[in-house]
Amino acid sequence: MASLSKINEKPKTICSIDASTNSLAFAIFSDKSLIRYGKINFSGANIYSKVSDASRKTLAFLKHFDIDAIVIEHTVFINSPKTAADLALVQGALLGAASLNGITIAGSINPITWQSYIGNNKLSSAEKQELMNDYPGKSKAWYTNRARDIRKIRTIHFVNTYYDKDISDNDVADAVGIGHWAINNWGKLTK
Repeated sequence: MASLSKINEKPKTICSIDASTNSLAFAIFSDKSLIRYGKINFSGANIYSKVSDASRKTLAFLKHFDIDAIVIEHTVFINSPKTAADLALVQGALLGAASLNGITIAGSINPITWQSYIGNNKLSSAEKQELMNDYPGKSKAWYTNRARDIRKIRTIHFVNTYYDKDISDNDVADAVGIGHWAINNWGKLTK
């Protein structure tokens, strides 16, 4: 894959991807227009069979579109080394499939960067306190999960409002958000 630093201008068609160990959510942009979006689910009894399925399905998917570049959400380590490693395997399969389809431009973006760009920052202290006041006595994990759900709803709302869509899947909305950042900030990826 070519380094984005060698590309001077934004590619015409970009596929943004929000990958997990179970699926690939995608959004395809031509210039600044969202032209396709959806989700491809992976199957398999273990991570290696899911990676194989991800590779096959991504290869077939990309053959149908004239995509110049892909942008994926950068893998960040949160709590589980196993999950981070499994996600890295899946992303490797996706990048390999892209390369086999002749897509030589790839980049990644940190989740908080694109989320902040669309106005979906982490919950403020006041918002966290309001959440605790509205739902007293819950565990720390419950509040963390609820805050994550609130932010997913915010992303869906942004995507549906900005692009006049009716997307309910938070992974697909994330893929659109990643692509939205990429089409408006390509120069930051290429530096």
